[in-house]
Amino acid sequence: MRRSSTRQVVPVLLLGTLAALIPFVLQRAYGHRHVMFSSDVHFEGVGLAALTAALASLALTIQGARRGDGRTVLVGTAFSVMASLLAIHGLATPGVLIGDNGVIAFTGGATLPVGAAVLALTALPALRRPKSVRPLIVLQILLLAAVITLGAVGMLLPSAVPNVPAPGSPAAVSALFIGLALFGLLAARALRTFLLTRRIADLVVAIGIVWLASALPPAMLLSFMQLGWWIGHGFELLGIVVVAVPVALDLRRSAQSRPLVGDVCGADLVQAEEAFLGSHVRALTLSLARKDEYTEEHTRRVALRAVQVGEVLGLTGGRLRALATGALVHDIGKLSVPDAILQKPGPLTDEEFEVIKQHPEWGDRMLVDLGFGEDVRHLVRSHHERLDGSGYPHGAEGSLISFDARILAVCDVYDALISTRVYRDAWTHERAVKLLRDESGTSFDGKCVTALERVLASERAPVAAAV
Repeated sequence: MRRSSTRQVVPVLLLGTLAALIPFVLQRAYGHRHVMFSSDVHFEGVGLAALTAALASLALTIQGARRGDGRTVLVGTAFSVMASLLAIHGLATPGVLIGDNGVIAFTGGATLPVGAAVLALTALPALRRPKSVRPLIVLQILLLAAVITLGAVGMLLPSAVPNVPAPGSPAAVSALFIGLALFGLLAARALRTFLLTRRIADLVVAIGIVWLASALPPAMLLSFMQLGWWIGHGFELLGIVVVAVPVALDLRRSAQSRPLVGDVCGADLVQAEEAFLGSHVRALTLSLARKDEYTEEHTRRVALRAVQVGEVLGLTGGRLRALATGALVHDIGKLSVPDAILQKPGPLTDEEFEVIKQHPEWGDRMLVDLGFGEDVRHLVRSHHERLDGSGYPHGAEGSLISFDARILAVCDVYDALISTRVYRDAWTHERAVKLLRDESGTSFDGKCVTALERVLASERAPVAAAV
């Protein structure tokens, strides 16, 4: 069983980092070597490979359009434009179809910055709506038409296209920094998504983006007589493929592509736990639902608010993931509580409550056997502990209770208070919040209570507006 501990992701991140650094290592070792490859190598290697990538990207766009996924259409647009520019770049190789021309420099310099700019648009919220697909298809057609026109003009009238940007020129350096900034943004989005989802495909996207970025410096600073220029071309093509394949696989699973957008949030982890947290977490929530439907619904509501509070408080992706997992299974120890006690239609006796108080420990032991990490187990073990030591099962206090467990405790208490039970009516929102405020600094962490109030205010705002 896969462990959820943050430590388990470190080796994967290390391997991903090493893979991402491959082009930089090669550039450092061999980039400045002088080479004399024939024109045919450039023509066939770049032109035909890029043309193939363009066709694949077009297929990606078609699939995105069929599913009403505007962001995937935009990814396909970016890749098809990049690949088309590369194709013309290859076809314009001097000495093959035409002589010396400015098209080869212009397309070579524009490919990556233009692609990065289009990919950066995937963060726009409007692209989540199916109705945004048609304008994007129109945009793709216009961009492709512009690229084809540029290629045709350059082929027929080579002198009409200026030979810019020259390697190392101010224009080239400017394009370099703009492109690196855009690719840096995209890589940060993909990495954040991976830290939340722990999907290898999302890490692969981040690696592919770094490979695309690695092709920028040689394209803008080196000449075709330096090996680094050719290495950059190779990783440019590889980067397009490496980024496109996970997007296509997401489409095959009828899911939106998320790493380029970076919009996966804690709520997504809770609402689609099997996709993002794993089948083992889903199996536990299903077991809890079969045992006691109220408890499963309660844990899901608590988990949703907990990750939202965590985001307000600025938790990192790894901590948000652990919080989502721990919150979803925080009551899993109740699987060991007898039904006669768990579903008793009335107040519990002292003896019965003593049994209930054991469920954090029982849950912790169960998660040990299932291979969960300490970060998740601490949440399960400590969600009923209080800062002043008045909680259970161990009466832990202060620094012995992690900040993330304090978040979970506040959200757990709030949901329990506003829920109707057979032995009492539900509290009002105002009454529940007042209790949390009154006990801030004693039982509960004041920062967590304040952050929960912000989350609850955003929940209630649409209702208030409707009234």
